[in-house]
Parts: sequence; structure tokens; C-alpha cells
Amino acid sequence: MAPKPKAPVYVLGVGMTKFIKPRGKVDYTELGYEAGIKALLDAGITYDDVDNGVACFCYGDSTSGQRVFYQFGMTQIPIVNVNNNCSTGSTGLYMGRTLIASGASDCTMVVGWEKMMPGSLGSHWNDRENPIGTTYVMMAQTRGLTKAPGAPQIFGNAGREYMEKYGAKKEDFAEIARINHAHSVNNPYSQFQDVYTLEQIMQSPAVHDPLTKLQCCPTSDGGAAAVLVSQSFLDARPHLKDRAILIAGQALTTDAPSLFSKSAIDLVGREMTQRAAELALGEAGITARDCQVCELHDCFSANEMCLIDALGLSDPGKAHEFVRSGAITYGPNSKVVVNPSGGLISKGHPLGATGIAQCAELVWHLRGWANNRAVKGTKYALQHNLGLGGAAVVTVYKRPDGQEAKVLGNEEVGKRNGVGYNPAVEARGFTEEQANKVRSKRRSEFALTKTLQLMKQAQSKV
Repeated sequence: MAPKPKAPVYVLGVGMTKFIKPRGKVDYTELGYEAGIKALLDAGITYDDVDNGVACFCYGDSTSGQRVFYQFGMTQIPIVNVNNNCSTGSTGLYMGRTLIASGASDCTMVVGWEKMMPGSLGSHWNDRENPIGTTYVMMAQTRGLTKAPGAPQIFGNAGREYMEKYGAKKEDFAEIARINHAHSVNNPYSQFQDVYTLEQIMQSPAVHDPLTKLQCCPTSDGGAAAVLVSQSFLDARPHLKDRAILIAGQALTTDAPSLFSKSAIDLVGREMTQRAAELALGEAGITARDCQVCELHDCFSANEMCLIDALGLSDPGKAHEFVRSGAITYGPNSKVVVNPSGGLISKGHPLGATGIAQCAELVWHLRGWANNRAVKGTKYALQHNLGLGGAAVVTVYKRPDGQEAKVLGNEEVGKRNGVGYNPAVEARGFTEEQANKVRSKRRSEFALTKTLQLMKQAQSKV
């Protein structure tokens, strides 16, 4: 059955914190609050305009979302807490779009964050079945287990299979990481902004062949937020239309039986990515090769290799040749710039924020704001976010006018957004005056301030 046409949904505002090492110095309440205030400022609206909230995080107590959103105002709107592993942020965007497209909302705010523990990911629940336990069983039966952390084994094995089947070499995976690290220097929010040679990446400590340390994403603390709106909401505010970006296609899919085909590439969700791409690109009426810029889930360089193939950016089995040709970065041979933000490998990976940060990056490109890393002729942008267990979200963005993005200078951006600077190229905080401008006005300023003071006092006593 053909999918039903969806009502238009736009990304009106985005905002994010700088991604940082997980050292416990910034609490999740601050990460979510900063991202949300920035998104509201960017959207040019106040929290009173928001009629639904979606909170995205993996590590935290159940109603952490309410704790973050109440800082914007206690307006009694519905707030839903979302956890879908590493695809949590994009799942929140999918939920927000679904609410608006169905007519249940006109303005949904999606806020994601993560306050993580240092080191590799691990389960916090040892008295019950691990939701990806069957994945580990299949890996053990087909490739065996090593002393490396679980995630690098799963994705590293997919890289090994790509080498065995299609002729990729270790240098090809290292080249992916080299490119992403090189891209990160232009992203002020990136956790790492270091440039490495191919040799340095290959000679960094081995994790699980073919992966070395510099080919693996770090754990991170960070927050990101997006404001999604309907056509009627936007029509009522025509002065905001120049910043709105259309979600032209989107799909969330889950695992197929091929997960247990004994293929290491299938085990990292190849088929659900292919299906999500087919649906999202089909809805947008384009192919992956019509996109000029792409943010994809490079938790490991091996996964980026598999995704270039699964998304249809390259011919099947030819992703390594695509990488070798210079097709995924800036330059004369570029076909699509992949992860101009630096990707998860360099930007960082605070699970609940990652998908929304990808969205912010692509929105800035389509507005023409990412002037220090702009991709010539940008008309369509492709996003991919993956969570083992599993869920894959693919989204296609475009300008509502259907035109290519025109690169704007920082001064012009600062005038348009009213904050005086370009958030795509400069990571700043926010002032109390700016926060007051966008927080709820339904209660008196005294009542709102008193509420925040009481919340802080209660927190200090714990």
C-alpha cells in the first residue's frame, strides 16, 4: 500500500551546546536548557507557542524531560520522554513530525541531551535480558568474541566483511576517519578539532581490526534542540519563512529477519537502513545522489563505509572506491560531502542529542549559514541516524523555495536571527535577557523566577 501524503512540516529553529568530554561538569538540566533556549531564539518564537514537547535521552530517570522543559515554563503541554538507543534524537524528530503532520500539533519542540560516563558504552541493567543480547549471540557464533568493547567488535566485524566481500582495505577505513577529523576544524561545537594524517590514524592504538582508536567515536556530554512547525503556524508568521527548512521525506524503520542472516553487515542493520532510505527518499521524490550534503551515523569508520553503500550514495559493494576517489569530501572529485560537522567520530556522540545535532548542521547548510564549510549547490540534505536494537531514521531536508542555498556572511546572519552572530560558525552561550525573551510569559515573571529558584534550591538539598 502506498504511503499517505503527509502535511508539510518545517524545522523553524535549531540550537545546540558544544559537545564535551563526559566529566560530569555540566548537568543534563543545563545541557537541555541551553540547547532549548538557543532553538527558541533561532525560531523567533517563545515557549508559549509550543504545544508539544519531546525529550530525548538514553541515560537518566524516566521524567527527566519534564525537569528540562519546566525550565522554559510550566505550561502543562504534553511532554514525552524518548529512548531509542543511538537513534534517540532522530526518533524524537520523527515523533515531532508525526504529531504535526497528523494535525495533533502546530509547534513541537524536540530537545535531546546526554550526560554520559567516560569509556565505552555498557548496560546499566545486569539483572535482566539485554535488548541486543541476541546480536551478541549471533556475533559470537559467527565471528567469535574478543576482549574489545562490544560495539567496536560488532561494527569492526562489519568492516572485516566489507573487506572480504568487496576488496576494501584498512587504509580505506582510516581515510574515512581522516576526512571526518579534517572536517571538524570548521565546526565550533565539535568535541575534537584535530587534524591527523592517514598514517597517524592507522598507527593509533588498535581497538578491533580494522578499527583503531581514531576511527571510533568518543562518548560525550551535550545537548541539541529543534523546533518543528506546521504550514499554518508558518503562514501566520510570514516574517519567519526565510529560516524554515522543509522535512521533504522521513522514515523510521526497525530490524528485518536478515539481522540473523549470519552476515556481520546485516547485524549492524543494513536492511533497516536501506528500507528507511527507500521510504524517505521516495517521499521526497529524489535519490541519494541528488543530495549535496549528508550527515550519517559514523559511530565507527566501518559503519560509515557500510552506510555509504546502504544509503545508495555509492554503487553496491563500491563504497571503498567512492571514498578513494575523494567523492565524500570537498574538492574537484566531490559527489556528496559526508559529515561536514566532523561526524560522530570527531564531533562526539551524546546519544540523545546526536540526531538533533545532525539536523542542526543540515539546516545551517540549507539556510546558507554554514559559510566556512558550505557545499556548493546545496539543494537537498540527507540525514541518517542508527541505533542497535534497533532503529534507523533517514530524513531528507530541502529549502521550501526549492532553490540552492545562497551562502550568507556572518553579519547578515546575525541581523536575520536577531542574536547578533552566526551560530553555525561560532559557539556562544546565551544571556539571561535572551532566556527571558523566549521563556513562557503566561505566568508573571515573578512566578516563573520563583519557580526556577525553588527548583534550584531543591536540587542543592539533594
